[in-house]
Amino acid sequence: MLDHFGLVSPTESFSDVLIFYDAALAPLGYKRKDFIPDALVGYAADGMNFDFWIHKRDDQARTPVHFAFRAQNHDQVDQCHAEGLKAGGIDNGKPGIREIYHPNYYGAFVKDPCGNNVEIVIHTPRLS
Repeated sequence: MLDHFGLVSPTESFSDVLIFYDAALAPLGYKRKDFIPDALVGYAADGMNFDFWIHKRDDQARTPVHFAFRAQNHDQVDQCHAEGLKAGGIDNGKPGIREIYHPNYYGAFVKDPCGNNVEIVIHTPRLS
């Protein structure tokens, strides 16, 4: 089981990255806390268990990665995608069923300001 995940952001993108994740993760209930001002932030959906981290550093090579946040309902997938785009993200897959994975796989993809492929997904059928 994954406990937490961290990204590195270059200095020139750090504020844009925070704006993006503040908006894109808000529909999931995530809130940001600055642990080291202007250098290290954590995000938690419950205010206590910070499972997503962003560290500002310029001394590491960066290769964009793909990761997914699990939504509690289909509307959250749609909202996260929309908010991510409004906050400067780039569409990398509109919300929808991805049957290649399984019949109920509903996901959306947005690239953050560093080029990471951020996915929001739910694995259950849509309830009417």
